[in-house]
Amino acid sequence: MKLRISAELKYSLEAPTDALVQVEAAATLQQTIVSERLDAGETTYLSRISSEDSIGTRVWLSCAESLSVRYESEVEIERPAVDLQSLNAEPVHRLPHEAVRYLMASRFCPSDEFQSFVAAEFSQVQGGACIAEMAEWIGSRFIYSPGASGPQTTALDTFVQRRGICRDFAHVLISLARAKAIPARMVSCYAPDVDPQDFHAVAEVWLDGGWHLVDPTDMAKPQETAVIGVGRDAADIAFLTTYGWATLQNQQVWVNRA
Repeated sequence: MKLRISAELKYSLEAPTDALVQVEAAATLQQTIVSERLDAGETTYLSRISSEDSIGTRVWLSCAESLSVRYESEVEIERPAVDLQSLNAEPVHRLPHEAVRYLMASRFCPSDEFQSFVAAEFSQVQGGACIAEMAEWIGSRFIYSPGASGPQTTALDTFVQRRGICRDFAHVLISLARAKAIPARMVSCYAPDVDPQDFHAVAEVWLDGGWHLVDPTDMAKPQETAVIGVGRDAADIAFLTTYGWATLQNQQVWVNRA
């Protein structure tokens, strides 16, 4: 599957500001960057650094009066569809180092608060079958509602309110998975069927010795998802982090099947 991706960010700045941008699709074993271009407009500084777990890149920018970023790429996805139900969870004492940190509670995913609920609701299912049931549980009970949450909303807040956007759905699934002792992390990505189209967020769980994408909103299929970056939760995968006041002027994302 080949995707054509475009993203545009425009912000006004109150003063010269440093910004960390994470919008470029990552080059991985399962996705190839056929072509890409990043136009950062007028900047006084630009450099790239590796993202979390060395998946993807972040771009440091220093801007004076405005921040304007335009990203375009063509990405070839070679991620096969996997039957989640057939995957097994590994005993925690056998987990590799790259998975262990994603068992722990984090800023937006207080998984320790969900242990009693998971024990009561999902005690009869294990591994991938449990993750599939958790994702279905979220999708059938939560309302996708843009504007219902904010940048400080945690998985516990969303669990109570039963509404939110992709990041909120993913935070809840990650929290439930970790409470079940299954490593789970947050993934920023592009996908063609996201509605309304925007930067998207899904979960990724460690099963049968590898990471597998799961979208509780059911808008992104793993074989049609272009990964940008990964992290513990939304704090690690933000498409834009500014170290100064920035006001949104325009933001658009386009993702199409090639």
